Amino acid sequence: MAGRKKQASTIKVEYYRSAIGFSESQKLVVKGLGLRKLNAVVELEDTPSVRGMVQKIPHLVRVVD
Repeated sequence: MAGRKKQASTIKVEYYRSAIGFSESQKLVVKGLGLRKLNAVVELEDTPSVRGMVQKIPHLVRVVD
């Protein structure tokens, strides 16, 4: 079917621990994921780059089912 887009898989990421006291680069990763407030949940496209960002800060975020 022409014009039909393939549905991209997504993951939900929850920001559950404050980045205060951690390095500036880790704070920038949190911001890059679109997380602004604690306990915020964002739905992101499941790509290797997003997975890599989540793996950089596993102590600050978690993947929600």
